[in-house]
Order: sequence, then structure tokens, then C-alpha cells
Amino acid sequence: MGDLAGYFLAALALCGSPGPATLSMAAAGAAFSVKAALRFYFGLWTGVAIVASLVASGILAAVTAIPHAGQVLTAIAIIYMVWLAWKIANAPPVQQPGSTDKAPGYFSGIVLNLTNPKAYASFTAVFAGFDLLPGDAIASSILEVLVLTGLAGAFNLAWLLAGNALQRFFQDEKTSRRINISFAILLLASVAVAFLI
Repeated sequence: MGDLAGYFLAALALCGSPGPATLSMAAAGAAFSVKAALRFYFGLWTGVAIVASLVASGILAAVTAIPHAGQVLTAIAIIYMVWLAWKIANAPPVQQPGSTDKAPGYFSGIVLNLTNPKAYASFTAVFAGFDLLPGDAIASSILEVLVLTGLAGAFNLAWLLAGNALQRFFQDEKTSRRINISFAILLLASVAVAFLI
């Protein structure tokens, strides 16, 4: 095998570090019950697999080569992230009726990662920098997609549970609102950082 240890360390750093997906997962865990947030979690996981496959196959490079496609995708990503931040910021306290109904769902998770600039940048860096199975580009890409998808799933679950651990602070409506708004601001900040790099 190629540089599996180096690849694994790079993938760990990129998948586990704060970004739109991990912060939104923590926010969903904090604002909603784990059960309600699981649909969003599985959507994020599916979205990671799709993005990793798009990058590995070269489809992303082909799409962004189309004139103005990059700008359109960026605008869609920004609009979606602002909407998601608004939804998180305005989530009712967990104990209130309707709090579970307003949790982002499976499709929201997929869309988040499809519009997540950090995911594309991170996966491009990892795929460009490593060749796990020299001499077999297809098998190497499949292995890299599987490793990235597995790590992202594990880290997103950890962020979900970490966010859920904050729920004891959500009994007070004002505190709940402040924490939700803080998560929404962090989400938007992570998007801004991803676009600036």
C-alpha cells in the first residue's frame, strides 16, 4: 500500500476539524434530541459519500470547468448555509412542543454536504496528495472514498453526541436561544473560512 498512515492522519484532521457539517451536527444535537437529529446525521453521511465520489471521479473538476458554474454553486452554497443557520438559531428549546418536528432531516443533511465548501476542498487535497494503491487508480480512489466516508460518519456522530451533551443548558429558553444563535454564527463563520482558503 502507499502512504496509508499519512493519508489516515490527513483524513482524520480534515474530517474531524470544525466545519459546516460538524458544527451543524453539534448544533442539531444540542437543539434537538439525538433521535430527531439522526435523520440529519444519515443525510450528512450520504452527502459525504456523494461529495467524495464526485471529487474522486473527476466529475467535480468537469462541472466547475463550465463557465460560471463555480459562481452558481458558491451562491447556492451560501444561500443554503444561511438558511440552515437561521433554522438552528430559531430552534425552540428541546422540551417545547414542536422542537422535534423542526429538526433538519435526511435531505437537509445531503444538501448541506453537497453545498459544503470545506468538504470539496478537503477531499480534493486528500485525493491529490495520496495514492493508496499505486498502479491501480480506481481501487485507490474507492479505498480513499471508503476511508473518508467512514471517518466522517464517526466524527459526525461524535459531534452529535457532544452537542447533545449541552442540552442540560437548554432548559432555560433564553440560554437555549443564546446557544442556538452561537452555533448558527459558528456555522456561518466556518463557511466564510472555507471560502477564504
